[in-house]
Amino acid sequence: MSSADLITEYFPNISEAQQNQYKQMGALLLEWNEKINVISRKDTENIYLHHVLHSLAIAKVIRFKPETQILDIGTGGGFPGIPLAIMFPDCQFHLVDSIGKKIKVVNEIVNALNLQNVRSEQARAEQLKQKFDFVTGRAVTKLPKMLQWMRNNIAPKSFNALPNGMLYLKGGEFDEEMDQVKKYFKIYNIKDLFHEPFYQTKKLVYIKGV
Repeated sequence: MSSADLITEYFPNISEAQQNQYKQMGALLLEWNEKINVISRKDTENIYLHHVLHSLAIAKVIRFKPETQILDIGTGGGFPGIPLAIMFPDCQFHLVDSIGKKIKVVNEIVNALNLQNVRSEQARAEQLKQKFDFVTGRAVTKLPKMLQWMRNNIAPKSFNALPNGMLYLKGGEFDEEMDQVKKYFKIYNIKDLFHEPFYQTKKLVYIKGV
């Protein structure tokens, strides 16, 4: 199954409006990807499996409380930020990428979906000064470098089930990276959350604080 039905299979309680937004998102991304390449052209048949649902692994690990502030670094075509923003309309998302054409696509999709809880910015991660409850990312760079970039961007006061920190989607082996992490962390196997073979080697890394 590679359609938007994947989302309702794993998140059966989302509203009809959210279902429609996920359906629209795939169509919009396909349309914009023809003009500005933000995901591999070979991957367009698997937008929901490889990108949208993958992003929502975070929503299986934590249900963000209203007013949570989330920073999505290296968002590319809006992942994981836009799928999470649809899932958590009462939270605020700040999507950042250093490449302007990618932020253009993000802006167009956000506007078309009427996502009032998303703002986006062309910037480098290390330039950001604001504080957030959580930082998300998906294979942006190696974890030690990401932690160095984000060390001053995590708000100290937590109010979610998980203490404030980073939620980072990774694939393959990265034991050497984790050996350099001196904070509390937990690694979730996404194959335990979603049963599709694509997720066999995919992980979600939570790192407390930064």
